Amino acid sequence: MTEQVYTVASDSETTGEEKSQLSFPDVAIGIDIGTSNCSVAVWTGHQVELLKNTRNQKGMRSYVMFKDDTLSAGVTGGATREHGHEERDILSGSAIFNMKRLIGRMDTDEVVQASKNLPFLVQTLGIGVRPFIAALVNNMWRSTTPEEVLAIFLLELKALVEMHLKHPVRNAVLTIPVAFSRFQQTRIERACAMAGLNVLRLMPEPTAIALLYAQQQQQLLHDNMGSGIEKIALIFNMGAGYCDAAVTATAGGVSQIRALSGSTIGGEDILQNVMHYLLPDFDSRYAGQTMDRIKSIGLLRMATQDAIHKLATHDHAEISVDLRGDYKVSKILGRGEFEKVNQSIFEKCEGIIKQCLADAKLAPEDINDVILVGGCSRIPKIRSVVLGLCKKDDSYGGVDPLEAAVSGAALEGAIASGVTDPSGSLDLLTIQATPMNLGIRADGGNFATIIPTNTAVPARRDMLFTTTRDNQTEALIAVYEGQGKQAEDNHLLGYFKITGIPAAAKGTVEINVCMDIDAANVLRVFAGVVKPQGQAVPPFIEVRMPTLDDGHGWCGQALAKMYGSTLDLASLPKKLHP
Repeated sequence: MTEQVYTVASDSETTGEEKSQLSFPDVAIGIDIGTSNCSVAVWTGHQVELLKNTRNQKGMRSYVMFKDDTLSAGVTGGATREHGHEERDILSGSAIFNMKRLIGRMDTDEVVQASKNLPFLVQTLGIGVRPFIAALVNNMWRSTTPEEVLAIFLLELKALVEMHLKHPVRNAVLTIPVAFSRFQQTRIERACAMAGLNVLRLMPEPTAIALLYAQQQQQLLHDNMGSGIEKIALIFNMGAGYCDAAVTATAGGVSQIRALSGSTIGGEDILQNVMHYLLPDFDSRYAGQTMDRIKSIGLLRMATQDAIHKLATHDHAEISVDLRGDYKVSKILGRGEFEKVNQSIFEKCEGIIKQCLADAKLAPEDINDVILVGGCSRIPKIRSVVLGLCKKDDSYGGVDPLEAAVSGAALEGAIASGVTDPSGSLDLLTIQATPMNLGIRADGGNFATIIPTNTAVPARRDMLFTTTRDNQTEALIAVYEGQGKQAEDNHLLGYFKITGIPAAAKGTVEINVCMDIDAANVLRVFAGVVKPQGQAVPPFIEVRMPTLDDGHGWCGQALAKMYGSTLDLASLPKKLHP
């Protein structure tokens, strides 16, 4: 039988073989770029060390300030509560932040639409292209992109690390939210490249935390304090921009992710809810992107942030702020009132945890440890929801909620750099899982899942399809990821056309579509005709994915309209190599 010929599509410009052959002269650093704060860590030879900026801060604000002809990031100019004037500068319209929420998103995205309430310019056309983002410089708008802002920030962060380590730094491991699409991951990689950083790994934040947890459990075993049996932990990570949950099973330094679940809800949504509760008519009172609106958003945002922080340890918080236009907001906000305003967010958190437990096929009683991380883990209601669902009195105390993710990234950086430790501290392995379904468009616009959510990585899955028209000689393979039943409800990663299909009656020619994810999370898609003996088909072209940039919302609609009926495929119930 003649060997099958496949079309190959990859979402990385570096193949897995090339990645494995890269040399690592230095230990890769770990970077956790949060929506509001960032931290960086490195393996020092025997432990992970978090690096501090010039103000002796481990946590640095994630923003870039545009002033005159100079740019400065939060790496060295991070504002704290003791530096209120800098907080006012950040919220004056001259700084861009929340880039982690905006990067890789189109202007039709709900997250982008909600970002119009930020104290800088976010304009959209609502047609599926990149939003227009600008900072106020000398009373003029200076346009930029989330990738550019992130690259400027990373460039300053890289300089800080090189100053500490006293040698150049090139390689990095970055943490990302579970909800990040592969398209967003490529935007992160592009920003890193602009800053002179080579990305060795993009780790989902719960996976990085699971790696740190595995190291701690291994250490307990070495110290004769652990039992050596498998321990199951639920990781709940909620920061300013995203919410993630994962179930991990750990034993002997090996941690397997059993289930992953993520959402775009976060502390920013909590903040926006409270701001609108305090001033329901804000949008009508301050219409348009005027200076008054920018200043008022900044003032109200500062007061609301302080109140939310205070409610983490107090039952009430006083809010008093003078806004532009002779208007004053004065209110005492109670914790119960705060929780009622954000009830929908807490319910979504509950749903994420329940989904994660269901996907892992576990009951709350099966959970040994609950690991709470992220800035929002300090909110009492969040803690009570998570611990209540897992039927635990307290959370795991072995990790710092704000340092766990970056510490795990630094561990992975050392492992990926080929570092070994005589004590066995780096004899670790985390078996990752796919955070979303991967598949193609088929059956008239449906989403045919080939690799389902929570499949252990590396993974390889095949599915058989067939033609939908008589004498069909071409087919369009449109690759998506997501959880929607319809293709258009998911993220379009890329597409390619296979040709040379033997002319025959519809439903008689079988086409095998194979998806392969290697240990470096590189996705390859193969497609080829399952040929009868002796029949030859010319070779196909190789393409790389994601192949789409700004207008991929339009691109998906155009593909479906132009080729949907003529180049469609129909799925067959028979699957190969499950």
